[in-house]
Parts: sequence; C-alpha cells; structure tokens
Amino acid sequence: MTAAELTLDPATALVLIDLQQGILALPTARPADEVLARGIALAEAFRAHKLPVVLVNVAWSPDGGDLPTTDVDRPGPATAPPAAFSEIPAELAALGDVTVTKRHWGAFTGTELDLQLRRRGVHRIVLAGISTSVGVESTARTAWEHSYGLVFAEDATADLDAASHAHSFEKIFPRIGRVSSTAEIIAALDSLR
Repeated sequence: MTAAELTLDPATALVLIDLQQGILALPTARPADEVLARGIALAEAFRAHKLPVVLVNVAWSPDGGDLPTTDVDRPGPATAPPAAFSEIPAELAALGDVTVTKRHWGAFTGTELDLQLRRRGVHRIVLAGISTSVGVESTARTAWEHSYGLVFAEDATADLDAASHAHSFEKIFPRIGRVSSTAEIIAALDSLR
C-alpha cells in the first residue's frame, strides 16, 4: 500500500491498546520500545491535526474482584498486578487525550469507548498496540461489528508470539480493515491540510 492509496478524514481517531508499563515490559516479538516510539509518533501526528487520541490500558481493582473468571486451560492473572503495571508512559500521554481503562481483552467491552468515539463524530479508527492477537484483535473485531472503519498500523503493533502477530495481520485484519504503516498513516494525515 502506498500513502496515496490510504485516505483519512477528520472523523478518524487513534486508539492505542495497552501501551502501559507492565505490558511494555513483556518479551514481545517486535521490541516494545519500537512499538512505543511509533505509538508516540502516531499520537503526535493525530494531536497536530487536532484528531482524537485514545489511550487504552488494562487494570483491575487491588482486591482482584474484577479479574475475568472463566474456566479456561490458560487462565490470566490470579491476582491484580500492582498499580504501576497499568501506568501509561509519560512520554506517550498528553493533555486532552481520552483514556479508557478496560478489564477484558477488548477495549469496547464494559467501557465507554464507543460513547467517547461517537460523541466526537468518529467513524474510522487507526489501531495499534500490544498485543496483536489479544487486545488489538479483540478491539478490532468489536469495532468492525460497530461499523467503524479500521486502519491497522502494523509496525506500531506487537505480540508475544511472532506467528500470532502474522496470523492477525495476514488472515484477520485485511478482512476487516486496511493494513498500513506508521509512515503511511502520518502521510495520509498530512494530506488533510
């Protein structure tokens, strides 16, 4: 895809999934510092064009009472991680960003993300973050079901497993949105001037 093929409009928002201290510390297939740097570049570009930036993190209450409880073969955490786990890095956040805290994989489940986007007139989402096959894909599937247009910043997204990342980007995301890069997305934003 070239920048000329990707068009964005003023009804587009950036949604970054789980770029938070605890997740960024995990052993991702693409270095998390690269993902964070590209997330910062995207956020700065969206802010420069006065378009919404949504920072999503995952957190649970200190008592762990809101942790997902399901009978699965590979359960999630048994106790809530410390508060620092959920902190969004200072270099990413800016005044005016929308913040959404989720308790499940997807950013729409049990949150006001849909409300925040619709009130701002958003109909298209640029999506990136960690991890590709869990938080990003879960959010993307629900966004698609809610009729949002989707653009995925492949190089600003990572997974713990390279094969899972590849599966999402090769098999799932092209069916529900457009796969692009940070540079192509920024170029499409700059063409809005």
